[in-house]
Amino acid sequence: MTMDKSKIKPVADDEMAKNALGEDYEALAEPPYCVADKNNPLWHEIVAALREVYDPEIPVNMYELGLIYKIDILEEKDGVCDVYIEMSLTSPGCPVAQEIPGMIQNAIFPIKGVGQVDVELVWDPIWDPSFMAETAKLQLNMFT
Repeated sequence: MTMDKSKIKPVADDEMAKNALGEDYEALAEPPYCVADKNNPLWHEIVAALREVYDPEIPVNMYELGLIYKIDILEEKDGVCDVYIEMSLTSPGCPVAQEIPGMIQNAIFPIKGVGQVDVELVWDPIWDPSFMAETAKLQLNMFT
């Protein structure tokens, strides 16, 4: 039996989660398995952009869903850094699988200091709900 993801409705939105979690929100909004250089000056802007990209079937952003596995911000050349994103999807059968990498690219391209953006879909490791940030689980009423 497959679940109809179009029927998934958020239990809490970002604002409700921020109010409930208070100053712990930022730490709980980080997915546990994203590999990145979080000290790079572009890091916060890239993550902010990724948090604006939502899975079309699930009302949580792609970053907090844990679909972004790796963010490489490559060495700066002529004032710009290229960005490489390794990501997955909740299912290989995702009906918008071909569109999502472009959505990720379009979110990151406008950031000042970003050059080329490459997004690669990977299936290893296979995504599961343990990859989600705690805030995403809260928004979907999924407690583990």
